[in-house]
Amino acid sequence: MLHKEKHVQFVHKLMHAPETLESIMTEHLKMNAIYWGLSVLDLLDSLPSKEESDEIMKWIMSCRNRDGGFGGAPMHDSHILYTLSAIQSAVILGHLDQIDCDSVVNYIVGLQKPDGSFMGDKFGEIDTRFVYCSCLSLSILGKLDAINQKSAAEYIEKCKNWDGGFGQKESSESHGGQIFCCVGALSLLNRLDIVEKDKLAWWLSERQTSVGGLCGRPEKDPDVCYSWWILSSLAILDRLKWISCDALSAFILHCQDPENGGISDAPDNVADVYHTFFGIAGLSLMGKCDLKRTIDPSYALTHRALESIGINKEKISLPKVEKIKEKKDE
Repeated sequence: MLHKEKHVQFVHKLMHAPETLESIMTEHLKMNAIYWGLSVLDLLDSLPSKEESDEIMKWIMSCRNRDGGFGGAPMHDSHILYTLSAIQSAVILGHLDQIDCDSVVNYIVGLQKPDGSFMGDKFGEIDTRFVYCSCLSLSILGKLDAINQKSAAEYIEKCKNWDGGFGQKESSESHGGQIFCCVGALSLLNRLDIVEKDKLAWWLSERQTSVGGLCGRPEKDPDVCYSWWILSSLAILDRLKWISCDALSAFILHCQDPENGGISDAPDNVADVYHTFFGIAGLSLMGKCDLKRTIDPSYALTHRALESIGINKEKISLPKVEKIKEKKDE
């Protein structure tokens, strides 16, 4: 059973929580947290009131910098991670019109390197996450043609490994989160031909552990967040049947806090908004728990939100018959 009302209360409590030492220490993540929380409320059909939405959007706009990007909080440097979360949050709230499209596009275009890769910010870190964030931001704004799409896809291809997976950059090991970013970016760029679908789907399906949860790399413990990173990649590749959705769903639900709401990374741990979003998003992808709204695996936004800005996408095909993946003897 998904404790929907408890999770809604959990998110609202976080949004109205007084300032604490912990909130100050994690201030740089606040823009991301706003997106995660709003996404939970959208998936659970409990969006904020107009007055509260206006107030949240006012805070988001206070994080906008002169370079066109957004910081994680007011007076923080711009970064593509926070810029994407600001755009996605604006879509959820119905305030995308408040985003200065031209300045954001110019900011993102300035992050692309000649080899097709993207920096996260002006300090120059390169990561395949930033390719996805840049492509997604521009796709939402209808400006994907502003970057060199061909070189972006070619850079991602250079990051592909022998096992079919993708890493943080060239020669980096395959990782569930990076795979999602690369597959997601290639889906937006219409270049999924680069992916060795069956080989990658095999690698992804092997991340399901004996307790049903998914992990990010071989020999790692399961973590609810991979219910998004791994699962959405399988959804984009149309390979959801390659894992046991029943077992994964049971693992996610076991990580809930039934008294205070929220979902944690693993059973009996402290819940947080990050894992709450990815857990419920995973349940949505699998068509579990009678969620009224579904999420798109490439855009990480509900179909309701996408349709509100004129992006109509067919819902992914959900597995009709559960396939329990056979496990090799340890």
